[in-house]
Amino acid sequence: QVQLVESGGGLVQPGGSLRLSCAASGTIYRDNTMGWYRQAPGRERELVAAETGDLKINYAVSVNDRFTLSRESAKNTIFLQMNSLKPDDTAVYYCNLVTRRHPFAVRETYWGRGIQVTVSS
Repeated sequence: QVQLVESGGGLVQPGGSLRLSCAASGTIYRDNTMGWYRQAPGRERELVAAETGDLKINYAVSVNDRFTLSRESAKNTIFLQMNSLKPDDTAVYYCNLVTRRHPFAVRETYWGRGIQVTVSS
């Protein structure tokens, strides 16, 4: 199995920055992608930023040019640098990993427990 541990959340003022980290451990196949999703109160979980599998990253329109997803491959760790934060960015942020043993295998999806990010003055 796979464990995902998020860190780095908290309270920040509008216009500030935070950096989230997610460390993955366990049985992770070479074929894997990681990303971040978020869920605000009363709303559905939505994509923030995620690897696509062809060395590209998809960003939500609302965070493009403000958030940056990066990865430390040797440690199966990803980061989300969040700049120019807005109150609308307030949500629980979830780390996601999708992996499969080989190209024809069923993809396995894992989620972290989530970490709170609050943007408020």
